[in-house]
Amino acid sequence: MEIKQKNNAPGVLEETQIEDGFFILKFQNETHDNQRVIRDIDSSFIQFHFCIKGAVQFNFNNGSYTIPLVEENSLLLYNPQRDLPMNLEMDKDSWLITVLISIKKFHSLFSKEADYIPFLGQGNRDKKYYTDASISPAMAVVLNQIMNYSLHPSIKLLYCKGKAYELLSLYFNRPEDADTEQCPFLVDEENVLKIRKAKQIVIARMAEPPTLQELANEIGLPLRKLKDGFKQIYGEPVYAFLFDYKMEVARQLLASGSHNVNEVGLKVGYSTASHFIAAFKKKFGTTPKKYVMSLT
Repeated sequence: MEIKQKNNAPGVLEETQIEDGFFILKFQNETHDNQRVIRDIDSSFIQFHFCIKGAVQFNFNNGSYTIPLVEENSLLLYNPQRDLPMNLEMDKDSWLITVLISIKKFHSLFSKEADYIPFLGQGNRDKKYYTDASISPAMAVVLNQIMNYSLHPSIKLLYCKGKAYELLSLYFNRPEDADTEQCPFLVDEENVLKIRKAKQIVIARMAEPPTLQELANEIGLPLRKLKDGFKQIYGEPVYAFLFDYKMEVARQLLASGSHNVNEVGLKVGYSTASHFIAAFKKKFGTTPKKYVMSLT
């Protein structure tokens, strides 16, 4: 497979190879502008696209044909007759997770159950196939865990591998009660939306975040369900997530060279430079000043 990224915007892409012929791609456009990403993908790969946030438009045949993909929806693409390069435009503030898996690898997962997967049937194996579908609450949990995990780098591959297989299992297993069985807390989409709103609130107010009780009241969930649900979706408690987010914002601001250490500290909610420096060193193992010097 040949994959090329022709958009070098920071934060747009992270790629993880799970196994031979099996990849997870994470796209995040956190800018205020639309971003275009072009990647070559050959015809031997099935593409699963999951829009977690915002909206994405897929362009084909030099833009003569487009498929929109909006938040909380997925798109499956497969055409064994021709390559399907990714030519997509991401709206501002959009997140996309893509799973690429070779048809050979994919067949090995379902070889005993090919009739269950529509396009694996003997008569369809050489035909193009695409379908869109909503993202179930159980899938939303896994997708957000893939997007937001905070783990030691040494176990990243193992974690992503497990989550990739879990995601595909949930994608193809959709009985009426699947969501309730797979995820007891998130019994309906409403709870997913409330937890997502909580994350958006703490990010928007990161300099002066609400207390957990205030946050629970604002989104309309009991405090315990806020704590449990947030950790289940994002993989860590509310304030641990916020700390990681603030430090990443601080790192990007420092790297841009547009703000000094004191200004960056204030922007992410630290009233004194010493507290910000201590927090930055705890996260990255170096001081803000040394980090900036390392970039020159």
